Parts: sequence; C-alpha cells; structure tokens
Amino acid sequence: MASNYKTALALALSALLLLLLPLLTVGALVEEQPLVLKYHNGPLLKGRITVNLVWYGSFTPIQRSIIIDFISSLNSPKEALPSAATWWRTTNNYKGGSSTLVPGKQYLNPGYTLGKNLKDRDLLALASKFKDVNSITLVLTAKDVTVDRFCMNRCGTHGSVQNVRTGSQTAYVWVGNSEAQCPGYCAWPFHKPIYGPQTPPLVAPNGDVGVDGMIINLATLLAGTVTNPFNNGYFEGSPEAPVEAGSACTGVFGSGAYPGYPGRVLVDKASGASYNANGANGRRFLVPAMWDPQTSTCKTLV
Repeated sequence: MASNYKTALALALSALLLLLLPLLTVGALVEEQPLVLKYHNGPLLKGRITVNLVWYGSFTPIQRSIIIDFISSLNSPKEALPSAATWWRTTNNYKGGSSTLVPGKQYLNPGYTLGKNLKDRDLLALASKFKDVNSITLVLTAKDVTVDRFCMNRCGTHGSVQNVRTGSQTAYVWVGNSEAQCPGYCAWPFHKPIYGPQTPPLVAPNGDVGVDGMIINLATLLAGTVTNPFNNGYFEGSPEAPVEAGSACTGVFGSGAYPGYPGRVLVDKASGASYNANGANGRRFLVPAMWDPQTSTCKTLV
C-alpha cells in the first residue's frame, strides 16, 4: 500500500508540474518584456513652447539662475556632449515631431501671499497666473513651503488648467524644494536615501542639494508634460497615476543603475561633483534616464 501511495503521489506531483510549467514559462516571458508606454491618441506639446515661471517663496538669484539655465540648456545644441539638449531630443521620438522649450515670463511671490501650507487648489491658482498659448507654467515652491502630499508620495506633479473664456487648456508643472523637508526622498542621490542602502550621496553639480534635486524632478515632469500633457498621450497604467516618459526610469541616471545605485555618471575632478549633462553658461546637471519609444528602453546619456 505504501509503495502504491508513493507512486500515486509521484505521478500526481509530476502531473501538477506539467500543468504549472507553461504558466511558469509564460510568467518568465512576461517579466522579460520591455516596458511600453501606450499612445492614447491625445495631443502632445510640440513646436516652440514657452516656459513661464512662478516663484513662490524665497529663492536666491543664484537658485533662479540654475533653473532658468537648465530650461535654456534644453535648446542649446552647442554644449559639449553629453548635453541636456541631447537628453531632451529623446522627446522628439514621440509622435508628432520636436519640441523646443524656452524660458518665458516670470512671476515672483516672495511674500507667501497664499501662506506656507499649500493645497492642490493653491497650486492651480498659481498655475493660472499664465495661460499663454503653446506654453507651460512652471510653479516652484521654496524650501519652507509645504504642499499636500509633498514628501509623502510626490516631489512634484503636472497637470493642466482650463481657460474659462476660451475653453483651451494650459499645461503646468509644480516642483518643490525638498532641502529642508525630505532631501532623502526628493533630492536623492544628492542626499542619503530615507530607505534602502545608505550609500554615500553624490556631490550636487551646482552646489545646492535642494535645487539640484529640483532639476531632477523638473526634468522628469517636463518630459512627462510634453509627451502626456492632458492625460491622453503616452503613458502606461491608469490616467490618475500614469507611468510616463521620465517616471518610467526613476532612479536611473547612468548605465549599470539598480535600486539604490544611480549608475555610472561623470565626476568633475576639481569639485568632485557628479553630473551627466552639460548645459548653458557652463552649468552641469544630473538628469534622469528617459524612456525611448524607438527602443522601448530607458535611455541614458552615459
């Protein structure tokens, strides 16, 4: 009886394995498939796009110049390679041609007229300061300004505001300075991460952990904005929490990156600062990898 039982059990296990094997094989194949951002047939931002800036709170002239230089760098082909302009040209591989970003008007609000604790409705009010055609309104909040869910599950966001009179929509981006609130979350790898391996942080290329961290998040959101401005462009997942051109490659800055390690990047011999993109006025930046629709991979500069 025992022998028959063992034989029957062995046969049953063998049959079960044969049933599971195709499922295991399919699962392995699914995991190896590259990420593909689906195009949802909506408009993308193409052509010459003006980036108007709203500075909410206290920013120094140097901090403002770093961010403006970054925007200018996206349309500055003369810089040495690897360059921010080369990084931005990956957006040209998305349907509809090229996009050229140029700095536009500025609105300074150093007096915190809406207070220092902002809600989403406050961001929309600030984003409504400009409603130019073919533009993006960039709302930047200072290091002492809190925003709903900032540092909890987001470092910035993008969306659109509607012109009640014309019915047209204007895209906007919000990014916060995390230096005093959560640099380990929103300014990594220029600060030790909140979670995971406590590897030494990289040296910020412009000497400002908060603003250099803002550049990373701004780059991510600008890429998402031009390729998915109104929640019907390129993305994967739900429209409420989409995986987009920049966010598809979170944490990847150079080749060989893995969770907790940004990848191989360039290091300035004199200052020790890490970067992967040259920019306007001698600036250097660290920009995230961007998903390339031509290869369905996260494309890095180095």
